[in-house]
Amino acid sequence: MSDDFTSETNGEKDNFETLLEAYSSRMTKDIQVGDKVRGEIIAIGKDTVFVDTGTKIDGLVEKTELLDDDGQLPYKEGDTLELFAVSLTGSEIRLSRALSGIGGIAALEDAFENEIPVEGTVKDQIKGGFHVEIMQRRAFCPISQMDLRFVENAIDYVGETYLFLITEFEEDGRNIVISRRKLLEKEQEKGRKAFFGEIAAGAQMEGRITKLMPFGVFVELFPGVEGMIHLSELSWSRVEKPDEIVAAGDVIPVKVIGIQKGEHPEQVKIALSMKQVTGNPWETVNDGFTEGDTLTGKVTRCKNFGAFVEIAPGIEGLVHISEMSYRKRILKPEDVVNPGETVSVVVKEIDAVKRRISLSIKDAEGDPWLDVQEKYHVGQVVEGNIEKKEPFGYFVTLAPGITGLLPKSGIKRSPQPSMIEKLKPGNTITVVIEQLKPDERRITLGPGDSRDEGDWRGFAKDTQKSLGSLGEKLQQALASRKDR
Repeated sequence: MSDDFTSETNGEKDNFETLLEAYSSRMTKDIQVGDKVRGEIIAIGKDTVFVDTGTKIDGLVEKTELLDDDGQLPYKEGDTLELFAVSLTGSEIRLSRALSGIGGIAALEDAFENEIPVEGTVKDQIKGGFHVEIMQRRAFCPISQMDLRFVENAIDYVGETYLFLITEFEEDGRNIVISRRKLLEKEQEKGRKAFFGEIAAGAQMEGRITKLMPFGVFVELFPGVEGMIHLSELSWSRVEKPDEIVAAGDVIPVKVIGIQKGEHPEQVKIALSMKQVTGNPWETVNDGFTEGDTLTGKVTRCKNFGAFVEIAPGIEGLVHISEMSYRKRILKPEDVVNPGETVSVVVKEIDAVKRRISLSIKDAEGDPWLDVQEKYHVGQVVEGNIEKKEPFGYFVTLAPGITGLLPKSGIKRSPQPSMIEKLKPGNTITVVIEQLKPDERRITLGPGDSRDEGDWRGFAKDTQKSLGSLGEKLQQALASRKDR
């Protein structure tokens, strides 16, 4: 009976060990040799540091691997470490920063077979790549395997220490080829999966511009992961070319506005926006502007009916052609402004709902008729330029924005009307102000020589009167002599 009991006990023990091994295997199945493990220090022993691996089995790393140059452990419980799994059993996970220092051929071969990173120092640049020393042995790293990107200046890597994977191990270690790129790609792929698992529409982050195209720009969000900002999403302002506001290499804030997944996990298109990070400026337009404000803006485009002026990023207003100048007659907007110019404007009306703002250039310049009575008065003789000839008279510009009418009837009063009629638009003419009505913006003019003629005729009449009186006195004097 005791034998049966012993047999049953041994059977249960075997079953328990089998279950324990299977259980332990399940707890470590997400960690493989060569994987990078990130975890907190849960205990520090005399020779070993214990790390939480995220499974039921803790990781162990030799304390000597973690000591600094002074032989001190610069870590405490709760600190986070990034290590590599170098071996797995049912009861422990051995961790290491990487294989380094002095080691035998067996250790290097084990690192090759299990893809365990090894630490190497770049000693020199040689033909086709680099001479790297790993565990006091010579290894070769092709230049294409040194980094994820094209190596432009190989000398920059010389003297640096990196982690590598052994990709070829031949002739008992006499021919060792290593790759840093494969290790970086392996880590990058894990990061990509984590990134795609977290990213969602509406997320905001920073990215680096990698390429400019006519239709938009590409932005690197994570190593190996790019999204695209369409031209229309770069700014609330009108943008013709991306290089007007950004350049390759710029780090910019972006918002994810769309994610389109393809047939394969790596086939993901990410649509980004730079302008939506700040919000639509029209939503707060009434907070920034009020009617009557005088400000400056950039002319963005001209149409037959007026010019559009951007007074803030994404906020455009219209200057109607009738609001362009008090000083001259405007036939087309280009007579006053051109795209790209900076102009002063006055806000006349704001309609935030319809996203419309009416602007005025002429109000910003000022109305020249406001002080016309201070500059001119009836009877004043002034010079002007003929602006336009009409059948009923000539329009004469006295000053910028101040135009008077010389009627046809006034021209006939001139001693030499034919001389005035020969004048052309742009010619200078002397006129006299006969009527001034500022409220109606009207000035009636007369020919300047008509006043001169009147003065001469008056002078001539007075002279004749004087001469007549003198003659009468002379005649009287002569008569009195004869009487004597």
